[in-house]
Amino acid sequence: MVGTEPLENPAATAVQPLPRPRRVSPATRVLEWAAGRLDGSVGWSKLPTPLGLAVLVGLRSRMRRENLFDTGPHPAGPLPADTEDSEHGRARTVDGTYNRLDDPRVGSVGCRFGRNVPLSHTRPEDAAAMMHPDPRLISRTLLARTEFQPASSLNLLAAAWIQFEVHDWLSHPDSSAPPWQVTLADDDPWPQRPMTIFRTAATPSLDPHAPPTYTTGDTHWWDSSQIYGTTAEFARALRTGESGRLQLDDLGLPPRNVEALVDLTGPAGNFWVGLALLHSLFMREHNAICDRLARRYPDLTDQQLYDTARLVNSALIAKIHTLDWTPAIIAHPTTVAAMRGNWFGILGERVQKRFGRVSGNEVLSGIPGSDTDDDGVPYALTEEFVAVYRMHPLLPDELQVRRLADDTVVTAHEFPDLQVAQVRQRLAEAPMADLLYSFGRAHPGALTLHNYPRHLQNLVRPGHPLTDLATVDILRNRERGVPRYNEFRRQLKLAPATSFEELTDNPEWAAELRELYGEVEQVDLMVGLYAEPKPKGFGFSDTAFRIFVLMASRRLSADRFFTSDFRPEVYTEAGMAWVRDNTMRTVLLRHFPTLAPALDGVTNPFAPWKTTAPSTAR
Repeated sequence: MVGTEPLENPAATAVQPLPRPRRVSPATRVLEWAAGRLDGSVGWSKLPTPLGLAVLVGLRSRMRRENLFDTGPHPAGPLPADTEDSEHGRARTVDGTYNRLDDPRVGSVGCRFGRNVPLSHTRPEDAAAMMHPDPRLISRTLLARTEFQPASSLNLLAAAWIQFEVHDWLSHPDSSAPPWQVTLADDDPWPQRPMTIFRTAATPSLDPHAPPTYTTGDTHWWDSSQIYGTTAEFARALRTGESGRLQLDDLGLPPRNVEALVDLTGPAGNFWVGLALLHSLFMREHNAICDRLARRYPDLTDQQLYDTARLVNSALIAKIHTLDWTPAIIAHPTTVAAMRGNWFGILGERVQKRFGRVSGNEVLSGIPGSDTDDDGVPYALTEEFVAVYRMHPLLPDELQVRRLADDTVVTAHEFPDLQVAQVRQRLAEAPMADLLYSFGRAHPGALTLHNYPRHLQNLVRPGHPLTDLATVDILRNRERGVPRYNEFRRQLKLAPATSFEELTDNPEWAAELRELYGEVEQVDLMVGLYAEPKPKGFGFSDTAFRIFVLMASRRLSADRFFTSDFRPEVYTEAGMAWVRDNTMRTVLLRHFPTLAPALDGVTNPFAPWKTTAPSTAR
């Protein structure tokens, strides 16, 4: 198969162990059955919050049994098991190994992506289907932004945040095989013919008749690897060597000699001002955590302070994503309660703060601190998880830089002037507090058709040809065997759309979809997700949400540093208190206290901030 790479290690061809059985009680089976019936007949989002929560718990339980599939062991072969008392026992490693001590390669750099649909439904589309309908035509006619459609309930920091997180979770290396060639229409203004797009590097499955698999260039753990790095060289260079701290220059970024170690032909080539703000903010937070730990525990070494601060910082980022970002982008009362339940359990934050965990059950007392559980399938993020996180319409086409003192617009930059090569210049022109305020006042784009950023359809990246990222997004799902929209819904036990009018409630979109696709079964997953009507308060589709119901919990429950090792003996008492007592608001105000007026009365820092313009009231 074109684009398939050889296995790195023959030992990886060993027979896979059978998955451990996922046993559920009769009561859980009844809950799963009832949840499916209620969801199919009424819809979880239309139920009262307590009943809707019960339905989501039942759906998650069923999906844990039916929508997790292992694609094989790490291509590099096994590593020796270890124990808690070893050097790996109480700290995250640079490459993500030894999170699971009895199977150290799980979730580490180079592991295979898992799947949420049976492997029989993950075969890459053939050459003809890859280009039908024409992905470039879809980009031009269905996705291209005709006018900016804002997500008015969010601020631009929310868009930067999800890219910040995705850079922690996953990346796909490019293949050295001949690239895809996209034939262009005569009226297509694209300057290079044909359009060339690098293929994804693939690794053969252990079964020669099975579809290929794909490996990650990052760890799959929620370990803040986007900050700390995935190579020993970068991680070492980033440190000061004293008190566990990280190096920051006058702009709040890693020094240039450290930046020089980053490969800009990979995901780091997508760096921009929004990511720079968050990287700087949480590097500062790491150093603040180190200072607190050093005062409380003066005997800790530089390495111990660094390791513990990384654990604390990573857990705080996961908490912010769970309790701040997710409820902002899916602001439905049931999902807000569900996210808080993931972290605190249904007994709630007050009970946990006063009494600690009162039960080992994750539903009652939350996932952090519960028993580690991978649901019988070795932990990995999935290709379907990657597919539903294609959220590029969140990015606007320009940023207005505002002065924090009075809300005055100082300048405006088109997005190309915010990208990696211009980041240092932009940070030198405006104080970081002003830039954070500008992001807090601006809106991201809505995740919908006809709202894909113009600059991403003409993207210049180091080491890559000129790229239409919308075309790439369509091709990637087809190339990696992610089912198209209707089949994707079937595999999640959702009813497929029987017509274009059923798929979307916008008659104009239905007509456009019919003209381009002809048959509703051909609609690409990403297109269907953008066209689908959204539940009240949702920034993305209910179909995409089903993957989050499953995987958002799994990222916590399968990681021992959020479960069995989320305890003072590993984090220290001061570290546990830091995670417990902090939020995105406290992080922002700790490092940029002048933001207080803009955040006054704002319940969620990913929602629009208050203006600091002088009042005109008399």
